[in-house]
Amino acid sequence: MSAQLKRSTVYLDPRLHKALRLKAIETSRSMSDLVNEAVKNSLAEDEEDLAAFDQRADEPLVRFEEMLKRLKADGCI
Repeated sequence: MSAQLKRSTVYLDPRLHKALRLKAIETSRSMSDLVNEAVKNSLAEDEEDLAAFDQRADEPLVRFEEMLKRLKADGCI
């Protein structure tokens, strides 16, 4: 095991654990590799979301009721 890696205990739902184990076998990858990839993807998605929030920070706020009115007027609902 690489000195750069950290060991952690993660508790999974038994069904998720079984699915992860089967995917590891099918893809010839370790369960750790699959979990690391999933965590990296999730964090990257969070970073993209935060960047999008920053880009839209100066947009005017629209109340929910107003948005419903606009959607109705446009024939969307």
